[in-house]
Amino acid sequence: MAFKKLHAHLLERLELFSIETPTPLQKTSIPVIKSGANVYCTAPNGSGRTTTLILTTLNKLKCEAEGNAPRAIVLVENKEKALEMYSAFLAYAKYSSLRVYVGYQELHMDVQKSEIFEGIDVLISTPKTLHKLFLLNGVSTSQVMICSIDDADFLIQKAEYTAMLAITQSIRKCQYVIYSERLHPRLKRFEEYFMERARYIGVAAAE
Repeated sequence: MAFKKLHAHLLERLELFSIETPTPLQKTSIPVIKSGANVYCTAPNGSGRTTTLILTTLNKLKCEAEGNAPRAIVLVENKEKALEMYSAFLAYAKYSSLRVYVGYQELHMDVQKSEIFEGIDVLISTPKTLHKLFLLNGVSTSQVMICSIDDADFLIQKAEYTAMLAITQSIRKCQYVIYSERLHPRLKRFEEYFMERARYIGVAAAE
């Protein structure tokens, strides 16, 4: 079972939420993501993509705070999605020392810079907002281990696509995991830039 080798804290949270059996996506993808490979995960809505993202991210960070610079970046489309992801992360990070932070375009950059400076482990943001933070030296990328993009279909838009490429140029080296409903050719093109030797995991919609 894919859940068995997760951090003990995550197993406790899964038990609390009465989640006993991984979805087909989770069963296939979690071991591959844990291996450290760059991964494209494609599956329909309701297949457990977001939960997979949260579990693998927190597991990578061993469910504990360390240092001051973010070690995980999670990118989403907009403020609404960012706040939803933040709440979902808090549910799994509860009672751990992990520090989860959410930023978005409507929140003043100076506020984000000062709050991030206090020390965080997981940074949830949008590509354009994160790119602005990088330009303003508002966040260090020296400790980033994993960058995940949820519902990544929005990256086919030109402005978001460009911001994503700029972000990856600012990160020295880390694991990238892209979650989407389908593999758009434009997303596949990321393999030429930062998704080197990516693994492909696809789960079809149930009949």
